[in-house]
Amino acid sequence: MTARIGVVTFPGSLDDRDAARAARIAGAEVVPLWHDDPDLHGVDGVVLPGGFSYGDYLRCGAIARFAPVMETIAAGARDGLPVLGICNGFQILCEAHLLPGALTRNQHLHFRNRDQVLRIESAGTAWTNAFQPGQEILIPVKNGEGCYVADGRTLDELEATGRVVARYLGGNPNGSLRDIAGISNEAGNVVGLMPHPEHAVEALTGPSLDGLGFFTSILKHLAGAPA
Repeated sequence: MTARIGVVTFPGSLDDRDAARAARIAGAEVVPLWHDDPDLHGVDGVVLPGGFSYGDYLRCGAIARFAPVMETIAAGARDGLPVLGICNGFQILCEAHLLPGALTRNQHLHFRNRDQVLRIESAGTAWTNAFQPGQEILIPVKNGEGCYVADGRTLDELEATGRVVARYLGGNPNGSLRDIAGISNEAGNVVGLMPHPEHAVEALTGPSLDGLGFFTSILKHLAGAPA
């Protein structure tokens, strides 16, 4: 049975179609989800895409966390629903307290758009099991508020429990503490990633095909899940 992956569209979403295309290329059936509709339509996993939800007013993701669809997603995530937040989606996950810490203005105060080398630190999540720990990948990064911050105790806990999913290599594009590019929750079903894997799934348009692994990972995870 084909896995059904929902991709949420908020007002101001930018990369929802790209995320849907990436999931489709990986072999999933894509289900569009609307910010104002709490019904997840029976999906097996959810992607919160990049963009500028609600115009980034107040703070990035601060309004989106109160969207009707997020109430259902948050409840599902706590019960094991796989959720991937990319860029703005990562910000939303932090605002919704599904992931610790926050994403703040880039330290250099400039928007940064470039192809970025990452090292996969954890292959034990629902969204990274297709990789090997220590594997280096190349995917685009594009953000103005991508600086991951948290208090020292939280950072130490993330490191100690293997919840740092990916780390920047070859230069930190936004000043994120400890070069953190992505993290997971304790169960590994919720992952937030600042770079954009959905832009590295086709040779024609991406710097590599490395981003596809995030989308094949969820299919592998769901294929092994109990019926």
